[in-house]
Amino acid sequence: MAIAKAERLMNLALCLLGTRRPLSKRELRDSIEAYVEAFGPGNGATGSDDSFNRMFERDKDDLRELGLVIETVENLDGEVGYLARRDSNRLPPITLDAEEAAALGLAAKVWQQARLAGAASGALQKLRAAGLPEDVDPYGSHGALEPRIPVHEAAFEPLMLACRDRRPVAFDYRKATAAHPEQRHVEPWALECWRGHWYLAGWDRDRGAERVFRLSRITGKVRSRGGRYTAPVPDVVTVRETVASWAGEVADRSARIRLRAGAGYPLRAKATSVRELGEGWDELEIPYGHGLDAWLVEFGPDVIVLEPAELRADVVDRLRAVAKG
Repeated sequence: MAIAKAERLMNLALCLLGTRRPLSKRELRDSIEAYVEAFGPGNGATGSDDSFNRMFERDKDDLRELGLVIETVENLDGEVGYLARRDSNRLPPITLDAEEAAALGLAAKVWQQARLAGAASGALQKLRAAGLPEDVDPYGSHGALEPRIPVHEAAFEPLMLACRDRRPVAFDYRKATAAHPEQRHVEPWALECWRGHWYLAGWDRDRGAERVFRLSRITGKVRSRGGRYTAPVPDVVTVRETVASWAGEVADRSARIRLRAGAGYPLRAKATSVRELGEGWDELEIPYGHGLDAWLVEFGPDVIVLEPAELRADVVDRLRAVAKG
């Protein structure tokens, strides 16, 4: 549905940009395939005319919100026509210095997935054609590290589109402590990547509260749902803080764990103190926030939680769920 609307808006924009004279609603209706398929030719029934008029006005408003300057012109016969003059819709010259070009190239290299890499590459090619300095290679080496954001989950793309289009979704989600998934109805806000894992932040309609979902635990297809959002969408900074908290980045207390010597280097990097116990084990004190139990489970038998007791119980529950499959 979102793709069909985008195609319809693109065709309408091309018609308005490509004409040298104002086009009437009837002419636009007969020229755009999506309008003809939905409502028939311009001499249709009154009901179809009303439906077309409502859709056309919405499409015109959407294009104007996207920045297209559409003029309304009345001819000598009193008929109203529309056009988008190219000189009114031409971007100003784009000038980028070497640092800005390098930043764009670095951002493009982050996305190495098939569906996203092509768009990033195409955008940089258009920027070069519009004025990107010829002596700057946006894909050139910018250091020893090669940035990557892995996207292996099938849920990523439909959720990314749902966040962009502000569309509620439904999906089956398996919590780490549950043996079977359950359906969740969510108003998606944004996708964030923490510690190499993707998370979705949004409003859980079933629980009436904000929630964060790890994409690797979403099973089956992400399904779109109709209707508008029922909860306000926070700003980007607030959403990132929410994800950071749920992903274990925000800690308000400490935990003591036993860690096998030579293992768990990410945990050691977070530790506030490390004490050798001998016999191949060390004792660490690490920040304890939401999501720490899920992180500790990833280290398997190399980690033993000493305290607090609630964290130990959560880790044991997660390990049992994993063992049950």
